[in-house]
Amino acid sequence: MHPPLDRPHPDCQDVILALKACHANPWKKFTGGCNQAKFALDHCFKQEKERQLAETNKNLVREKKEEQEIMKDIFGQKETFEEFLAKDPEYQRARQKST
Repeated sequence: MHPPLDRPHPDCQDVILALKACHANPWKKFTGGCNQAKFALDHCFKQEKERQLAETNKNLVREKKEEQEIMKDIFGQKETFEEFLAKDPEYQRARQKST
């Protein structure tokens, strides 16, 4: 199953058109004649999703660090939660057991 083809997919537009052209022939559509076009579309959508995720998450580490610093200041803490966990021996033992 793939996402709706009527919304814009700029990276995959040529592959979408190839699949739609193949589906115009009902015989090919229902007997597996369009499988290669479908596989190409799936591959293109996977690459598109990876690119979108990378673009969305490119500043994630920096933003998370800034958020932790703000929360530390708001709650009057001396350290972030991650810093606290790094010093917590019980948490470290549990983490060692899980790996």
